[in-house]
Amino acid sequence: MQPEPASPSLTEARPHGGGPLDPAPEVLSETLEELVSTIGRVREAIESVVAGRPALADITLAVLLAEGHLLVEDVPGVGKTTLAKALARSIDCHVGRIQFTPDLLPSDLTGVNIFRTATHDFEFRPGPVFNNIVIGDEINRASPKTQSALLECMEEGQTTVDGTTYTLPRPFLVVATQNPVEMEGTYPLPEAQRDRFMARLTVGYPENDAEMLMLDRQEAATPLAHLEPVTTGSTISRYAALVRTVHAAPAVKQYVLDLVAATRGHDGLRLGASPRASLQLLRAAKALAAMSGREHVLPDDVQALARPVLAHRLILSTESRLAGTSAEQLVDEIVQRTPVPAAAGRR
Repeated sequence: MQPEPASPSLTEARPHGGGPLDPAPEVLSETLEELVSTIGRVREAIESVVAGRPALADITLAVLLAEGHLLVEDVPGVGKTTLAKALARSIDCHVGRIQFTPDLLPSDLTGVNIFRTATHDFEFRPGPVFNNIVIGDEINRASPKTQSALLECMEEGQTTVDGTTYTLPRPFLVVATQNPVEMEGTYPLPEAQRDRFMARLTVGYPENDAEMLMLDRQEAATPLAHLEPVTTGSTISRYAALVRTVHAAPAVKQYVLDLVAATRGHDGLRLGASPRASLQLLRAAKALAAMSGREHVLPDDVQALARPVLAHRLILSTESRLAGTSAEQLVDEIVQRTPVPAAAGRR
């Protein structure tokens, strides 16, 4: 499966081997309007299935446009897999689903070479990671060896089978779910793999009105069965290229670094966020800015994403765990006490 080509207007090469050309302001504005309209329809499609929690759709779409990966963690039955399926069905692209179990092998994810007696040659059968959106259900039920098979896919957009490297399609998004309650027969994700997820979402219980709406909608049939795609994978790739051109002022970049640096020196944390966290927080903030129709990042974008992007990368100190303090609470504290840059935004 070959990657879908990106839009020529956003990836035209500079002469003499330079980087990509910035689109003209009028082209950027028009494409941003198109992005806002299309992503708005995708958001509506997701919210027609997962009602009453708009922040979930916004963060999920920001991760998609920022070319990251999403970890959805919560108790059973709150809609983790439904959220992932709603996103996948809203986009006309190739979707793969993996039910992680203790006996799952790495080759069950990446694919395997099969010997064909008719041709006396090996034929590669690609696994479910060769899809645009990969839904990994209960990822912490697989062994560490199988979990690690996703590392190269998530970080480099490729996988290696029997010494041959295969490029994965674009866009490529892993949406993994895990249950933090039933720990019997599970293997906690190692820090290295958690760090590769751009954001972690906690779905939570819906409000009473939202749950009543869910009962009304799903009394006779599931909304997923009637969900129609509103855009395509190639369009999402084009929007992802546009998101990379969104401007982040030096003051905003410094604000990102200040937030991440504050996690490394916090008394309540044994391990702070990595440099990868800085990069992914900025990329996600660019996506959120584009979804708002802006050509520049604001500190508000960074603050809105600090919790989902940073909290799952942090390791609490013994004192914090004994006090019942969560990583999310510490991130909120860091955001509150870190000075916000003034007049950061436009060029």
